[in-house]
Amino acid sequence: MQARHGGRQALAAMLRQSRGDTLASFAAWERALPGLQVPQRPGLNPPVWELGHIGWFQAYWTIRNPQRRAGIHAHPAAPRGPADPSGSDSLYDSSRVAHATRWSLPLPDADATRGQLARQLEATLAGLAAEPDDRDDTLYFYRLTLLHEDMHHEAALYMACQLGIPIDDPRWQAPRLPEPPPACAITQGPWRLGHPDEGGFVFDNEVPAVTVSTRATAIDAQVVRWAEYLPFVAEGGYREARWWDDSGMAWKAAREARTPRHLREDAGTWLQWRHGRWQALQAAEPACHLSRHEAQAWCRWAGRRLPTEAEWERAALTAGPRFRWGDVWEWTASAFEPYPGFVAHPYRDYSAPWFDGRPVLRGASFMTQPRMHHPRYRNFFPADRDDIPAGFRSCALED
Repeated sequence: MQARHGGRQALAAMLRQSRGDTLASFAAWERALPGLQVPQRPGLNPPVWELGHIGWFQAYWTIRNPQRRAGIHAHPAAPRGPADPSGSDSLYDSSRVAHATRWSLPLPDADATRGQLARQLEATLAGLAAEPDDRDDTLYFYRLTLLHEDMHHEAALYMACQLGIPIDDPRWQAPRLPEPPPACAITQGPWRLGHPDEGGFVFDNEVPAVTVSTRATAIDAQVVRWAEYLPFVAEGGYREARWWDDSGMAWKAAREARTPRHLREDAGTWLQWRHGRWQALQAAEPACHLSRHEAQAWCRWAGRRLPTEAEWERAALTAGPRFRWGDVWEWTASAFEPYPGFVAHPYRDYSAPWFDGRPVLRGASFMTQPRMHHPRYRNFFPADRDDIPAGFRSCALED
């Protein structure tokens, strides 16, 4: 949460720390992938493109942006100052550079890209130090680019997981959870969903807040662990059509899914593909790298349901430490839609293009930078994504 409220001095320290983590993860990719070649497929990007995009985005919205002190009122297309290096707008602008073309772009090599990032960061820090005050509008784009880099750092971690690249940093390892504690009660009644007007940074999809109604229910106090998920698999849950809706059946057929991603059974022992090798699965870890189809199928099998995002948010903000979150991103039953009165912020492609029915995820994961954790943050991925560190918790069915 500190990323949303930090002043200039705190922001400078966080920007440096974020860049250090970006470069450390990139170095892990270099050690594991000489030549840094990755397959062209959804969910992946060329590592050098990812690195260059992070620095480009930071410079584009801060030091090159003549309206940066206007915050959310800045015109998104205001003419920018010159790019460093020249021509980088045609390489790294994800709004204009189609995903499939990124493997064939004339990108600088890794060393040159690191040099670009160093120059861009130092210029950004100099610009931040020269800002006249700590107002939210003044610091909006510095906070945005910090959070953007943190998001890409998490993506680098789960892309590494997909490719079997070892990530040794203990900060980014799955936790072990206790036995499921008693559920948290949610009361029936109105709930103000979304971010109140309390200052600090907000994403455009979090505002304006809207009053909704939640039902009285009991919600799991923590996410489902492998210990609770694997009995569904062992009892033939991936073979029995009654637990899957039509879209889930289509996903399962396309993936030829018989088990969760990264898992296999060997002589009665469950193994997990982690850090480039098969290892014994830890049953106390959160069930992770699950699609929403898998989460919903487990809920049907268990006689449960996924929470709505309003139920999740209400529990996170009212149940105190009894409601544990931040272990994995959590699928909800809610579609990613704008709150009534939504207005896109200057980075137009952050939310608006994705109001297409995909579900909302809440919380954070063990791969998420702690400063990004916020109980009102809305993540959003298509229901078929099982490469991200996502799991779920469940609610009781109403009588």
